[in-house]
Amino acid sequence: MAMKYLHKYPKKFRGTGGIRPILRVLRTMIKTTIHRPVTILYPYEKEWIPDNYRGRPGLRFDRCIGCGICMRACPTTCITMVEAEDDDGKIVKRPQVNVGRCMMCGYCAEYCPVDAMTTTPDYELAEFTRKDMIYDPRRLAYEGTTEMMEVHLEEHLQSNLDKGIEDKPTAFFDTDRPVLDNDLCIGCSKCAKVCPTSAIEMVVVGQNAKGKDIKRPKLDSTKCVCCENCVIDCPKDALKIEEVL
Repeated sequence: MAMKYLHKYPKKFRGTGGIRPILRVLRTMIKTTIHRPVTILYPYEKEWIPDNYRGRPGLRFDRCIGCGICMRACPTTCITMVEAEDDDGKIVKRPQVNVGRCMMCGYCAEYCPVDAMTTTPDYELAEFTRKDMIYDPRRLAYEGTTEMMEVHLEEHLQSNLDKGIEDKPTAFFDTDRPVLDNDLCIGCSKCAKVCPTSAIEMVVVGQNAKGKDIKRPKLDSTKCVCCENCVIDCPKDALKIEEVL
């Protein structure tokens, strides 16, 4: 088939297809023989990796509040919340990462409100089975985690920009807040139970016709990290997220 289109190429270029690559290889060989080699003796020698290198995700177990933001932000759905035992023997939910599916984007570290999820310079992740690629919450821990491995996602509020304030960025979880629709709320207290930071408290706002207390959630904005757990678990869709402008 190749001979069919040979007439389309000039005669001066015919027959030189194998010579040019050889000449290029010889030139590179002579250059690297005279000068320093361009390769290193990996794995005995390794390149320097900065602390903010986006390797596999890392987890600070004690800092994690189990909000699940990292799981929802993950574009490859490689993060799941699993039950684990903390240092006090209490069962809590913490992220588990399937490193075999992870694209090392660092979104989990960006959106973590307490900097529990971090990036790490760990890139040697080869295993013999896919099961070994699943890192449980304890295995995600990385010794020597520094502040450079934290990723802070900040935004500027439009209200500040209108005032000419351009040097006070706001953390992403402070730009949105849950808002309650009193007409839809049934006072089930589920939002308060699923809040990982105890930012929601059920308060009595009155009594119904039968004399029973009517309770409604009260939000503490200083504790809220806008994880949306209350919005997701609300059985009547009484809570929704609104942007703080």
